[in-house]
Amino acid sequence: MTASAIDKLKDALNALRKGFYAVVVFSFAVNVLMLASPLYMLQIYDRVLTSRSMDTLMLLTLLVVFALLTLAALEAVRTSLMVRMSIWLDQKLAGSMLTASIINTLRTSSDANVQGLRDLTTLRTFLTGPGVFPVLDAPWAPIYLIIIYYLHPVLGIVALIGAIVLLVIAIANELMTRKLLAESGSATITALNQANAATRNADVIEAMGLMPNLIRRWDKINGQSLALQAKASHRSGLFSAASKFIRLVLQTAMLGGGAYYAIIGEMTPGGMIAASILVGRALSPVEQAINSWRSGIAARNAIQRIKQQLMATPLRGQAMPLPAPEGEVQVEKLSFAFPGMRKPTIHNVSFELETGDALGLIGPSASGKTTLGRLLLGNLVPMSGHARLDGMDMAEWEPEDRGQYVGYLPQDIELFQGSIKENIARMGEGDPEQVIQAAQLAGVHEIIVRLPEGYETQIGEGGAALSGGQRQRIALARALYGNPRLVVLDEPAASLDRDGEAALLVALKALQEKGITTIVIAHRPAILECVNKMLVLQDGAISSFGPKQEVLSQLQSQAPAQVSR
Repeated sequence: MTASAIDKLKDALNALRKGFYAVVVFSFAVNVLMLASPLYMLQIYDRVLTSRSMDTLMLLTLLVVFALLTLAALEAVRTSLMVRMSIWLDQKLAGSMLTASIINTLRTSSDANVQGLRDLTTLRTFLTGPGVFPVLDAPWAPIYLIIIYYLHPVLGIVALIGAIVLLVIAIANELMTRKLLAESGSATITALNQANAATRNADVIEAMGLMPNLIRRWDKINGQSLALQAKASHRSGLFSAASKFIRLVLQTAMLGGGAYYAIIGEMTPGGMIAASILVGRALSPVEQAINSWRSGIAARNAIQRIKQQLMATPLRGQAMPLPAPEGEVQVEKLSFAFPGMRKPTIHNVSFELETGDALGLIGPSASGKTTLGRLLLGNLVPMSGHARLDGMDMAEWEPEDRGQYVGYLPQDIELFQGSIKENIARMGEGDPEQVIQAAQLAGVHEIIVRLPEGYETQIGEGGAALSGGQRQRIALARALYGNPRLVVLDEPAASLDRDGEAALLVALKALQEKGITTIVIAHRPAILECVNKMLVLQDGAISSFGPKQEVLSQLQSQAPAQVSR
């Protein structure tokens, strides 16, 4: 991001607030024009029926039709403004929310999700839905109450009492359902995340018959969400029924009371009809707000979650570009622990690599090798210490600037929907010559050109159209694209056959010849033949580090131990 994410949210909401001023003006005009119907009824009963004037009837009818047409036009404009503002808000914040979701997943190692984008959709849906207009119309209710009071003071006082009662019901509805709707929303998010995780692991679920157990677990959390939502809806339904009852009673009271005062001569029959229409119009926004309260609460909770997520997102795009590095790596007393973990995953790690060194990073499973690789790339922020490339702290280096000098092949390969060319070019337009060079260096050029559309072949979502080995070799080409000075390969031979492994060895030798510093996280001895240094990680700390032959000699002299990923 080029500015503070939370500042961007504040600026967007302030701009949106200015747009609301125009909507408020339209709402005022709409509510004034709503008086056309009751005034028409008032004039019909009090003037036309008594005078039997057809000219008056025609004139009044033409005037009220014109007023209603204007009302419809203003309603359409008001709705269009809300739609445009909601789309503008989404376009303004969607990129920041996706960035925040990616960074949150990266820094916390939590399950990948785009809840922030869902929250933005919830807010946009509320702004374009029927729930927002009662809120805009409610402030104009006093206008109708004043007119009712003008028709007869007693009826005005009764209508005011009814409006106060409905307001109390609305507040009680908020207090009685707020907590339940918040808990239901949280449970729904958890259920959706579990469902997403299940669909991502469809092969494992089907192969090992995990479906019943997973569905049972998902049903439990989804059932909690539904139970909470049902309880909140039940309470809200009771309040909604009560508000409807009160509104209908008040309309009846307006008719009955108006008839009484008309009989005794204190008001006209037209006033009786107008009062009944006006009280319905005055109380309708409050009743509608109660009915759509749940969507309003959901929108408010969505805004709070958006604020929290953006506040937790670090600034991006603030630092100036740094000079191109040569490839020297300096790691100084590096320590790191994931949130919620007491024991550090990486503890007091220090070592140095010269430009063009090839380091083999080995150690038992869960010893922190992948985490150390991510720290060296700057993807994780250390608790203490530094990982530097030519003296520049990787965690403080802007990713958009740093990324052109590093290459990364993760253990879990993920390609993006698009062409092979776009994936190798890191989803940019890409220089065709550099794309081909990277593919040739990764030993995948011959495979690509044999595909039906070559480099323009669409790989589908996640690279579904490719085999595991093809995905890994294309991801390797992506890591080698451009002019990287530091390349980190995490289990680069995990999905490769013999030919792919041979191509990988050729690529590693080429990287050394080009003077590119390379770190290979692996457990296959054949892959480690190309490294000149080795680092053994044990429980997050360095067990051994130095030239490859020295480290291997130390390992052989120690008690037999299996070195694995």
